[in-house]
Amino acid sequence: MDKAGKGALLRREGSYTSLIAAWWTQRDQGALAALAKPAADPKDRENTRLRMENERLAAELDKARKVIEVQGKLSALLGQLATDSPSCGSEPTP
Repeated sequence: MDKAGKGALLRREGSYTSLIAAWWTQRDQGALAALAKPAADPKDRENTRLRMENERLAAELDKARKVIEVQGKLSALLGQLATDSPSCGSEPTP
């Protein structure tokens, strides 16, 4: 498409070179702003990963402590039942 054809197309579509130039400027500013952002620090990513792992392990530890507590209570209860009830299958001694 030649220059005149491009101009006709822009006029027909209601776009003008000043608008396109403004778009280019905005595009360039956005690209520069994106480049100006510091890259994600590897230490920050590692800290985030370690925090998440720490939270997961803390939850597992809490669960394990509850299981141990229940097992202890169950063991005590079974021990108490064993001492309170007469022996099964044996005759009482006179």
